[in-house]
Amino acid sequence: MALYLIGDVQGCDAALGRLLDELAFSPSRDRLVLLGDLVNRGPRSLSVLRRVQALGDAATCLLGNHDLHLLAVSLGVRPPHRSDTLDDILAAPDRDALLDGLRQRPLAWRERGVLMVHAGVLPQWTAAQTLALAGEVEAALRGPDWGQFMRQMYGNQPDVWGDGLAGAARLRVIVNALTRLRFCTPDGRMEFATKEGGAAAAPPGHLPWFDVPGRRTAGEVVAFGHWSTLGWLDRPDLISLDTGCVWGGCLSAVRLGADGHQRELIQVRCPQAQKPGGRA
Repeated sequence: MALYLIGDVQGCDAALGRLLDELAFSPSRDRLVLLGDLVNRGPRSLSVLRRVQALGDAATCLLGNHDLHLLAVSLGVRPPHRSDTLDDILAAPDRDALLDGLRQRPLAWRERGVLMVHAGVLPQWTAAQTLALAGEVEAALRGPDWGQFMRQMYGNQPDVWGDGLAGAARLRVIVNALTRLRFCTPDGRMEFATKEGGAAAAPPGHLPWFDVPGRRTAGEVVAFGHWSTLGWLDRPDLISLDTGCVWGGCLSAVRLGADGHQRELIQVRCPQAQKPGGRA
């Protein structure tokens, strides 16, 4: 059984179809983990959701910030952005089933020794703690009061983790780390203003989350997306897979070996190009 990880699709269904063809992906034989941001900015978000749903248990999809944004817009908790391309989902006859399926998705996953998230992991967290904290948010999203959770989810504060955090503040920090994090201070204080540039664009006093000295997941392999201007990054302890498909780059997949260390990169070009100013 082959295991493939795929970076941010963001509504680029044609590229996803071409990539699955390139992989000769078979749901009866192979496994797929998509690292979040299935939807938005690209032209066919509805088709992406339907395609992924049809794969059933062969595909695990993490929630990214754009996927959570779709859920918030569907509730009227957040207004749509001018650059959103979510109307096809919101007007679809199977809208409710698709949205319900989306909120059942995990925020973190571990398979073949690889910890997978959409954006990042705070330096204070171990892999086991990351999965447990993701589970707290997943329970809130899947519960009967998930609308109340969504209404309290947005905001940049608190911007640092503390074990004593509780309630909405605790869940907000978890969501922000797993779906939005790029840079933080050595003590894990998150920064969200910087969205352009790669690792070298770190504001003064900040580092890419994965370069913080002593982070507690340093002994793990961590795979993530979210950071298109960072692009493909392949280190013994790190796999970065958002290669800017929706911005005219590539949609990327990695075939993982049995222990998560043997890796094969497979890419297809994406004809869909958005203006870089819309990145988030």
